[in-house]
Amino acid sequence: MPESKLSAASRSEFGKGAARRLRRAKQVPAVLYGHGTDPVHISLPAHETQLALRAANVLLTIEIDGGKAQLALPKQVQRDPVRGTVEHIDLVIVRKGEKVTVQVPLVTVGEHSSEVMIMMDQNSLTLEVEATHIPSQIEIDVTDLQVGDTVTAADLVLPDGAVFPGEPDDLMLSAHAVPSQAQLDAELDAAVEGAGEGEAAQPSGESSTEQE
Repeated sequence: MPESKLSAASRSEFGKGAARRLRRAKQVPAVLYGHGTDPVHISLPAHETQLALRAANVLLTIEIDGGKAQLALPKQVQRDPVRGTVEHIDLVIVRKGEKVTVQVPLVTVGEHSSEVMIMMDQNSLTLEVEATHIPSQIEIDVTDLQVGDTVTAADLVLPDGAVFPGEPDDLMLSAHAVPSQAQLDAELDAAVEGAGEGEAAQPSGESSTEQE
């Protein structure tokens, strides 16, 4: 699983003004909590934090003010909607051997026939797994899948100790026939005809929206 070490500094100033000052100083405000402890407000280096959070479910080793390191997982990450930069992080404390519930990406590997189209019914999988052994992804081998084949939770190869809390027959993906050009053309024609009928139903000289 991906791991990253970050040096943090404790902080005593709060509010929007304090947060803006931290961001201008290339720091990210964060709060660390869990296991019945009081929340600890810290700041993290912006660049290193941004790089660390590129990996899903990254395990962070947080060293506060040069003291004892603490393991944590990102619980909630707030990002700037335009620039995508990290603006605030909620971190939950974890311990070695402790099990956590996480969302792990599902990815396909292998080659299948060009006549087969893979439809992902799930893009991620909920797993109960040790905090220090979270997989970066779960692979599904689609080699030689035929039309009509399916892959369920029972077919997945999970890491040792990982548990899927759902049902064994929960559908992960299915294999369908690639539509022919004639089928695609027919669907396009039907969509165009439907749009034309909708326009024809609009009374002449009347707007479809009310005037303010």
